[in-house]
Amino acid sequence: MHPKTVYVLDTNVLLYDPDILNAYPGAEVIIPIDVIEEIDKFKKTLSETGNSARTIAKMLDQYRLKGNLSEGIKLPNHSQLRIAFPAHSQKSDEHVLDWNKTSNRVLGVALKQKQEGTKVILVTLDTHLRIKGNAFGIEVMHGPGEQELSFSPYPGIRYQNVSADTLCLFRQQERLEPEEEFAPHEGMLLINQDHPDDYEIAIFDPIEQLFARVNHSKGVWNLIPRNAEQHLALELLLDPRISIVSLVGKAGTGKTLLALAAGLQMMLVENQYKRLLVSRPIFPMGRDLGYLPGDLQEKLAPWMQPIFDNLELLMGTSESVSNSSTSSYHELIEQGLLIIEPLTYIRGRSIPHQYLIVDEAQNLTPHEIKTIITRAGEGTKVILTGDPDQIDNPYVDKISNGLSYIVGKFRDHRLAGHMTLKRGERSQLAELAANIL
Repeated sequence: MHPKTVYVLDTNVLLYDPDILNAYPGAEVIIPIDVIEEIDKFKKTLSETGNSARTIAKMLDQYRLKGNLSEGIKLPNHSQLRIAFPAHSQKSDEHVLDWNKTSNRVLGVALKQKQEGTKVILVTLDTHLRIKGNAFGIEVMHGPGEQELSFSPYPGIRYQNVSADTLCLFRQQERLEPEEEFAPHEGMLLINQDHPDDYEIAIFDPIEQLFARVNHSKGVWNLIPRNAEQHLALELLLDPRISIVSLVGKAGTGKTLLALAAGLQMMLVENQYKRLLVSRPIFPMGRDLGYLPGDLQEKLAPWMQPIFDNLELLMGTSESVSNSSTSSYHELIEQGLLIIEPLTYIRGRSIPHQYLIVDEAQNLTPHEIKTIITRAGEGTKVILTGDPDQIDNPYVDKISNGLSYIVGKFRDHRLAGHMTLKRGERSQLAELAANIL
């Protein structure tokens, strides 16, 4: 009889998703005692990580009523949950590890199971711990349903070479029947095979099941898209039928600027939304908010400055603003039409009829993204922007972050649209630096 599989969970996977406790029906799930100690450090943190820590503590507190956690208890999905202690002595061939490190003691629990002849799998988001586990012959995984190196992100656009006649016909009819399956609102760049500079941009309409031509000259707030991907992104942002849009791209590709320009247009000119709400997670690369002087707004200023910079650019160059009674984003804030705040204050709210932009969304977990999107009330549009290659959150990576997760999950839904912006348009220097540094 094949032995029952044992899953040893690291701290980061529990903080990433507390529901992972119930992700392995019929198996044995082990939480090392050192993981409990690490989770305890986050319980007072006012963030989604702190909320996850408190959720795990409450779950385990409920489970302990069913029996002794060190001996193991049965969960509703027929798995067994147990809290394990590291071995007091290690085999001589393992002396290379520093057992004062928590991650190595978690590895020690998995090693102990392996030495007892159990089929064990170490589940961790820690890349180095997965490497060490593999070196000791332990099966390791990223998480339930993990995507390995074959992970291929959805770009939101396809490129197709066509004849001059096909391109001419498309310009006349402004419609094109697809020859294969496309995702809702997926873009396509039709390129003249004889003259690459001659092209047309199209977007797939999931209702009519046809490609519609995208107007090249269309822009908002004196902001004209500079490449095909930006044109398609603007189409998604300005379409009220699309409730959630994700924009992915490296620094300088225009993600945040396009989202803000479209939001101002839809709120102030077209009156589609009552308010523009802009938010971003706070992940400092050095000292956090508590060490900065001043009140809350002064503390937030360094992290929100990229938003203010883009707003200053848009409000300072737009004819729409100069012809109205509102001359700066400060007035919009004073009037309550524009709100800029950290994501800490999103939890528990209901947000109807608003244009919600979540910047730097690659730093969020899928659980955090779910919390944000489920706040959206009737008539609200959610925009997620970010770069999965620039992550500050130690508990997510290029694959497991909330932005990549949402792109994959919403790909085939009519309410969603996605675009990957590839070309930097901030400046020639910024584009060169992004590519070679």
